[in-house]
Amino acid sequence: MSSVEIGGVKVGDGNPVYVVAEMAWSHDGTVENGKKIIDIAAAGGAQAINMHLTSVADYIVPNYGLDISPLADNKDPNSAFNYLANINLSFGDFKNLAAHARSLGLSVSIMCNDDPSLDYAAAEINPEILMIHPSCVGDRDFVARVAEKANVLLLYVGGLSLGEIERSVIAASEAGCDSIILQHGFQSYPTPIEENNLHYIPTLKKLFDVPVAFGDHTDGGDPFALVIPAVATGVGANLIEKHLTHDRSVKGEDHESALDGTTFATFVEHLRATETSLGADNWRPLGNLEKNYRNVVRKRAVASKEIAVGEVISMENVIYMRSKTGYYPEEIDAALGRKAKRTIVVNEPITADVIA
Repeated sequence: MSSVEIGGVKVGDGNPVYVVAEMAWSHDGTVENGKKIIDIAAAGGAQAINMHLTSVADYIVPNYGLDISPLADNKDPNSAFNYLANINLSFGDFKNLAAHARSLGLSVSIMCNDDPSLDYAAAEINPEILMIHPSCVGDRDFVARVAEKANVLLLYVGGLSLGEIERSVIAASEAGCDSIILQHGFQSYPTPIEENNLHYIPTLKKLFDVPVAFGDHTDGGDPFALVIPAVATGVGANLIEKHLTHDRSVKGEDHESALDGTTFATFVEHLRATETSLGADNWRPLGNLEKNYRNVVRKRAVASKEIAVGEVISMENVIYMRSKTGYYPEEIDAALGRKAKRTIVVNEPITADVIA
């Protein structure tokens, strides 16, 4: 599987898992909150921040109702449109936030849902990652336009069929993009544990031969919000994206799946510990700690009864027991048939020093 580079960092099999903090709409309509989220992401160990650059009027129709969002008042047919329009930031605000993120060493990922957003992001921000939401992946022409402008294209494929994913990958490739990442996972405010289907990650990697990310949307207050991304890493996710908010207690937009500052840092620590624990999948010599363990726990040859001076060493007077010294079972042939130099007492190790 080929790897891609995000801001000079390789992402793919054989490389450390790449961590993206997902701001989404958690800024709740203020640049100040956006900067807080970016600060938390940088301090917590993220490598990139993902932001949603959206021209709401070009993205959704005014009477659109977002039934799955707990913050949209569905009694009002214009609830989702009005709600998102009210907390949306300007293009210039996002340019400001992108500059702030880069000043802290973060790469910038921009999710563009419409052409005005795409054109602005490409021209004014030039993000390391351009991301396409599942709502837009079916629009092959839009996928191609994003792919043409992307340094790295991240196709968010939650809730899509294999055929839809394949058509989008083909459209992006035909547009000349050779740095593609697929992202598994979906937002269900929050997504139940049993709906994550993490075994789909290696399936996507095999089918499309590209790095695969996992966007985790587990309840940010659930202990499993730290477990599920680690498991995803274990089954082969090359990139992990997790929602981040400035303050979970405020219960603002997208807080359901979001972590706060302290928890986010712990989340990244768990990911790093997880990938360290996985090691390599190829054969390797034993490490020093394994050798020490082996020396301590393996059984060795000791006298099963007293062996007199001159008595022949045989399996009649030898037994294997845990001991600090003595021949290992595979070494015992070096002692069998030889004679004791001196009396060997019960449980005494059989070593080269006690045989002639």
